[in-house]
Amino acid sequence: MVAGWLVAAVFYFLQYSLRSAPSVMMPQLSEGFGLTAVGVASLVGVFYYGYSTFSLVAGPAIDRFGTRLLLPLGAATVGVGALLFATGNQEAATIGRFFQGVGGAFAAVGALYIASNYFEPSKAATLIGATQMFGMAGGSAGQFVVGPLIAGGLPWNRFWMGMGVAGLVIAGLLLALLPRDEKPAASGDWLVSAGRAMSLVLRNPQSILCGIVSGLLFIPTTIFDMVWGVRYMQEAHGFDYASAVIRSATVPLGWIIGCPLLGFVSDRLGRRKPVIVAGALVLMASLVWILFGAVGVLPPYVIGIITGIASGAAMLPYTVIKEANPPAVSGTATGVVNFLNFTFSALLGPVFAGLLQDAAGPAREMTRAHYQTAFLPLVYGVGLSIVLTFFLRETGRAAAPPVQIAQREIA
Repeated sequence: MVAGWLVAAVFYFLQYSLRSAPSVMMPQLSEGFGLTAVGVASLVGVFYYGYSTFSLVAGPAIDRFGTRLLLPLGAATVGVGALLFATGNQEAATIGRFFQGVGGAFAAVGALYIASNYFEPSKAATLIGATQMFGMAGGSAGQFVVGPLIAGGLPWNRFWMGMGVAGLVIAGLLLALLPRDEKPAASGDWLVSAGRAMSLVLRNPQSILCGIVSGLLFIPTTIFDMVWGVRYMQEAHGFDYASAVIRSATVPLGWIIGCPLLGFVSDRLGRRKPVIVAGALVLMASLVWILFGAVGVLPPYVIGIITGIASGAAMLPYTVIKEANPPAVSGTATGVVNFLNFTFSALLGPVFAGLLQDAAGPAREMTRAHYQTAFLPLVYGVGLSIVLTFFLRETGRAAAPPVQIAQREIA
């Protein structure tokens, strides 16, 4: 299963690359689709509608049927979505971006399902963090690698064509390498079973809290960095394109460190909540510095890496929700937290774009003050996540008294 997990993690890497890549080609996409920057932000944000919605489908489906068929199908959907986006037709690109989100949901839920169900429970947070590390590495590559390629003259549509082909190749590899007969043959009405599993997870208040906390900790990266990060560095601080890309890419680079590191620390402590709170406090301070701090005081790239490391705390609720629900619905639980998490990005992406446009008003260029006005609510959101974390039940092994999870059969 190690090989299957690695291939699934590569798929996760690919979909995260596609998720973050638009941030380094906003001018090219604006020209290619004939849209304003805000219009492009809305277009690329369609990803999250597919991603969040189908996270709910992916979880119960993987619980019932396993990953053998569903992960290759998800990779093929991502590949087709990238090819549609490369056409330059706005309608096709919208469908394609939605497809990327649909397939990407299976990448995230499938890879996390393998990590949390086929390895030792005592290493759950570490392995979930390591899985997320692959995704975050893709997020970093989507900026750090793609940015120089676009700056070097690579047409944006050729990039998307190449990634589409890569998605189809990964689909074939997943079909060949994932183990067979991973799940017993499905019997009865699986939709009824899926509904019961979904109801069980959603009726658990801890599940809802996990999704909200994770979402509030993640939107500073999914919305601010992945969509507006490069433009913010250019317009608010006057960096050239190449420097802006590198500085923005340090945030997902920090994820690569933070996701497994915070998971490891949580496993060693045997507690989840203190690590979530500590990460959120550092993330809040980093956001305040990014928006209001003096440029040049800290060494280059440090604040971006710290922000990324701290935002890795957003992944710990993925472990908490698994531990707060019966093992039989672990895939469904992962899907639910993914849905709640990225629903924030889907719904709030256009809101923040509108706030930025309103702050700029008739101005032809956006300034740092405009970005400060539009994105200050992100800081308040992280503060709210800290408050809500105190309402989470501690699920780590050091919790006293131990959390008792009802072991229910999902027919």
